Amino acid sequence: MSSDIPGLREQKKRETRRAISDHATRLFLQRGFDATTIADIAAASRVAKMTVTNYFPRKEDLALDHSEEFVAGPAAAVGERAPGESALAALRRAFLAGVERHDPVIGFSGPVFARMVAESPTLTARLRDLHEQREGALAEVLAAETGAGPDDIVPRVAAAQLGGVHRLLFAELQRRTLAGQSDDVIAAAVAEQGRIAFALLEPSLDDYAVREA
Repeated sequence: MSSDIPGLREQKKRETRRAISDHATRLFLQRGFDATTIADIAAASRVAKMTVTNYFPRKEDLALDHSEEFVAGPAAAVGERAPGESALAALRRAFLAGVERHDPVIGFSGPVFARMVAESPTLTARLRDLHEQREGALAEVLAAETGAGPDDIVPRVAAAQLGGVHRLLFAELQRRTLAGQSDDVIAAAVAEQGRIAFALLEPSLDDYAVREA
């Protein structure tokens, strides 16, 4: 019985976190991000304000609740690449798989949510910060995977190029969402743009960070 208690507690925490996030999203979409307060979210979730901030230290974390996956995604794709696969190939494969499943982490959010983000200076600033964090995390894993030293600029250059492609594709996905295109139309267009963009990096990165067989 006692061995089950930690599992039940963790499940309860996940349920509470999800409930707070769901109520926050609903309020953000109804009222706008900047017009919604932590007190509003706490009242809707029937928890204390401190509970909300314990789970989400920053208000923008409630809106961008996939931020951890967003930041870690490219680094994880490189870390999990197959033998014989380069970092570039792994990232292209992961991106196209995300497009195919209309993954919200890469930007599939719907026009209402995309508009809410676009109209909030706080959220657009936070997105820029998350893009920078993602690029930094990718540079770290590239350095580790290639045995680069702390003064080696190559992993940072590679991460900047790869991160730039991800940033542009994210922006293109958001642009098309705001224009009212359907997810299927967006997916077809962005997948093709992704193939073109990653192919442009092949001359410099096709043989970089290839995992040994």
